[in-house]
Amino acid sequence: MRKPEQDFPSTILYNGFTQGEQVKNFVARNAKREAGTDMSIQLIQQAIRYMEEHICEDINYTDVADSIRMSNYNFHRTFSFITGMTANEYIRNRRLTLAAQELQTTDLSVIDAAYKYGYESPESFSKAFLRFHGSTPKQAKKPGAKLHLFNPLVIKIITEGGSIMDYRMEHKKSQQFLAMVRAFSNEIINDDNDHSIPDFWTECFDKNLVEPMKQLRKEGKRDVYGLCSPTKENETHFNYGIGVIVDDDTDRAGLDALIKKGYTIWNTEPADYAVFKCLGDDGDCIGEVWSKFHKEFSPQTGYVQTDDTDFEIYFEKGEAGLFCELWVPVTKG
Repeated sequence: MRKPEQDFPSTILYNGFTQGEQVKNFVARNAKREAGTDMSIQLIQQAIRYMEEHICEDINYTDVADSIRMSNYNFHRTFSFITGMTANEYIRNRRLTLAAQELQTTDLSVIDAAYKYGYESPESFSKAFLRFHGSTPKQAKKPGAKLHLFNPLVIKIITEGGSIMDYRMEHKKSQQFLAMVRAFSNEIINDDNDHSIPDFWTECFDKNLVEPMKQLRKEGKRDVYGLCSPTKENETHFNYGIGVIVDDDTDRAGLDALIKKGYTIWNTEPADYAVFKCLGDDGDCIGEVWSKFHKEFSPQTGYVQTDDTDFEIYFEKGEAGLFCELWVPVTKG
């Protein structure tokens, strides 16, 4: 069912230079940057409008990404950083809000509401409804029921001051890595409660899967890489690999032996990268840099992430306070 055009009363104001609440100020510092920023905002607003117009249809974030011609991975990550929630969460919250309103104001039955708003059964609908509203669908039909309201979002731009974000640009020719690789659901991106990738690192170290790769390299060149693949069209998972670079300083005999044991060769294409230092004691600093990339760097410089491998480098002999370097493949938007 296609919903009619409507205004969007809820607003997110963005500022790439402040942290914290979901309501933020998104900054454009001059006309050239403002044009690039406006394009990013238009895409996200277009995605929101698509979800609103198809809210009662069988859609998820992959359909929304397709509607604005963005890869599943980049859309999922960008939308989450900008809005503070995933697109699937947005769809679910809007459906439960609309279902509550319709239950209160019409004769729609709970069963019909469940199927109309995308649930497989009245039971699953009732459980989700209770978690979101704190009351059951049957209670919602009675006068005085307390319900939560989740309005549609709109994103606007205001102009404000700025701060410094250090980066450098690098070009890399095609590269080859040896890695231990695992597939992860796109749903874990930006989920603060998910520890799948840190757990993967722990598992690889506990099972002594990292050290054999490092031993293929000469001392002083044993940097470890965290490799993250882009998603392909209609895919719901991305690959993440822990590995080392393969070049003339790599022990080829040892390389072949590890491949036979289940390690994977990971190839990358030539690309331009924006490189950022992640400073801190743990992996939280990586998430902070990704957040700044989407909220500050990309809108302010006009660079956008491409569908190439991004990676972290964990240096064998890094500078004090440096957790890793984050390399993001980019192009001018």
